[in-house]
Amino acid sequence: MALWIAVLLGIIQGVFMFLPVSSTAHMVLAEHWLIGRGESLPSPDSPEMILFALVVHVGTLVSIIVVFWPSLWRFTLGAAGGAWQWAGQGGRGPVPLYWRLFWLGMFSVLCTGLLGLAFKAAFEQVFAHPWMIAITLTLTGILLWWTDRLPPRRRGLKGINWRVAGVIGLAQGLALMPGLSRSAMTIMFSLFAGLKRRWAAEYSFFLAIPTISAATLLQAIQVYRAEEPPVIGFAALAVGFVVAAVVGIVSLKLVIYFLYRAQLKVFSFYVWLLALAVAMGWIGV
Repeated sequence: MALWIAVLLGIIQGVFMFLPVSSTAHMVLAEHWLIGRGESLPSPDSPEMILFALVVHVGTLVSIIVVFWPSLWRFTLGAAGGAWQWAGQGGRGPVPLYWRLFWLGMFSVLCTGLLGLAFKAAFEQVFAHPWMIAITLTLTGILLWWTDRLPPRRRGLKGINWRVAGVIGLAQGLALMPGLSRSAMTIMFSLFAGLKRRWAAEYSFFLAIPTISAATLLQAIQVYRAEEPPVIGFAALAVGFVVAAVVGIVSLKLVIYFLYRAQLKVFSFYVWLLALAVAMGWIGV
């Protein structure tokens, strides 16, 4: 992979990772476009390109840490202190809030992993078929439009339970399909479950850290266990990672602005136009 392609794909990932319009769909469409114009790239549904997509996803985790650092630090200290407090009580009594939220987050990741493993092959088929991405993009636009029409949400952090965590985890699992935005699916289903917009955002983006890290590790093991030598070098992976991290900071701040003001529907028009362009063959392969 040429470094300029790594920069381009890193920018695409950074811009669209947090905007609820599916960064994976944009990555896959860009890869099909590049291949169609003679650039030397593995197929978008190949293990190596899926690994590259995950590496630039990890780059945008840096963006989450930068933007949400005060909340993330408070959560980390609260979870560690809560674990110590609960252990000191012999595991009896009410579970401290942040320690309970930690385990609820792990349950969400478990639900994502189970769904992803069960349907991994089917989800990866979408990478090879841009017309299927048009369908998933259309669905994303419908859900975004619906989300902004919801009445004010009332559920706070203390109201997150196993059912809510499971619903969010399954929504994140469905977002493994290109065209279904991970941030959109987790935020929207958090809102459907009654979470206030601030907590829907923070739970969604914090959940990305263990989920994407685990998925990247598993995909890396699969690629480097393969008999063929890797085609994508370390330099391209590193460049894509850094570019995605830097660009993602701006993208994340933008989506928070629209989310808190219940204006996610502005992205519906974009994904519908993109779905139409893909379905009509104007972009794609």
